[in-house]
Amino acid sequence: MRVTFLGTGSAIPTGDRYQSSILVQEDGHSLLVDCGSGSLQRLQQSGVGFEAISSVLLTHHHLDHVADLLPLMKARWLAGEESLEIVGPQGTKALVDGLLSVHEYMQDRLELQVREVVADDFTVAGFDVRGYETRHSLPCLAYRFDDYLTVSGDSEAFAGLANFADGSGILVHDCSFPDDVDVSNHPTPDALGKVLAGKDIGRVYLTHLYPHTEGRHTEMRDSIARHYDGDVRFAEDLQTVSIE
Repeated sequence: MRVTFLGTGSAIPTGDRYQSSILVQEDGHSLLVDCGSGSLQRLQQSGVGFEAISSVLLTHHHLDHVADLLPLMKARWLAGEESLEIVGPQGTKALVDGLLSVHEYMQDRLELQVREVVADDFTVAGFDVRGYETRHSLPCLAYRFDDYLTVSGDSEAFAGLANFADGSGILVHDCSFPDDVDVSNHPTPDALGKVLAGKDIGRVYLTHLYPHTEGRHTEMRDSIARHYDGDVRFAEDLQTVSIE
């Protein structure tokens, strides 16, 4: 399995990080997990391109995770592609219907397959996936791809999500702010380290990074390391990781 971080940033822009988006590839299958602003540009820069994306899996519906969804639809239509599958938690159909009601000329341009999933097992784009409900300000699902990959979506750090990820080769986890920021719905490094303590995870990549984290990566890793002794790294846009 290959995982490419297309966007590792947040709702507040930085020069180097676009909004949330991850490309998952295995055995000829490609899946876009979230589709924040900049996803289309990063897909082109990665060499994969939007034409290869026929399925999108959304963790939740905040703007920084869905902003390029309609641009993806339009780009595929203009390129002569005929379909797009959009999968996500409760409310995904209403989200897509709302986008198309604002931009009516996009209605019926593609064969759209919209599917809502819950915290259970399902299949999308040839991948077997399990969902898990996170703790965020909107309904949000974390996703686990067998023992290869777990993507947290946006969430506070809590034991249930850490247990869900236990045994994964790679965990991609929201770590939006350093410890001195008083925040809910997202974890701080100290809180994340505490729940990961004792878990068997090959490597943890921190993502959904607000500008507050710039210049403080070492400090944040050290905070996690006080509780969790695993391999923790900061994800970077266009970085690709292979999972055996």
